[in-house]
Amino acid sequence: MTSLQLFSVIDIAALIAGLAIYLFIVGKQLAQVAGNLEEAADLVWKIKADADIIEPGLERINVTGGVVAGALPLLYGMAEAIVVGATYKADPHAVPQPNFPAMGTRRSRMLDGVGFIGK
Repeated sequence: MTSLQLFSVIDIAALIAGLAIYLFIVGKQLAQVAGNLEEAADLVWKIKADADIIEPGLERINVTGGVVAGALPLLYGMAEAIVVGATYKADPHAVPQPNFPAMGTRRSRMLDGVGFIGK
């Protein structure tokens, strides 16, 4: 057997081993995905069971929602009337005054540290 034949056999064996390892890894990942999908399917069936219980009351909920939606323009108009009556209107001729703290001027000790003596 020549060295070319020996290296060809080694290359083919390495290729088969690499493919086997790759297929093993992919198989494990697919098994994990299948398990996750099975759990998801169980959750979907539980959600469907919960939705089947709610379904008969949906028509009543939709009717109530329609009544509320019909009343919204009236409620909006009433809210606008309340806001117009309660809105503050500033006097345009008044001179704005600066804001002063309620306790008067604050004394800072930091000014004393740099040699400045405030009033």
